[in-house]
Amino acid sequence: HNDVRQGLSSAIFTRSLHYSEQFLSHAGSDCGIANVNIGTSGAEIGGAFGGEKETGGGRESGSDAWKAYMRRQTNTINWTTELPLAQGIKFGD
Repeated sequence: HNDVRQGLSSAIFTRSLHYSEQFLSHAGSDCGIANVNIGTSGAEIGGAFGGEKETGGGRESGSDAWKAYMRRQTNTINWTTELPLAQGIKFGD
């Protein structure tokens, strides 16, 4: 588990499918965003971000209020051998 009060996003870097599945399960990451083989910077705005642990008031305000009573998580798995940069970040030409 991510040992911070906020629990916004988390990531694991592994070649093991077993560890990936464990990290993405209810026994693994307790954050709103859980990534495999990709960093946490540039979190997807359309995903389930915030509302876990002691972060703000949760997701209870709005049309998705019923979802506040379910554990929701956005997952990204990078199966390539390259580490992509956060959205909009470029080096060189």
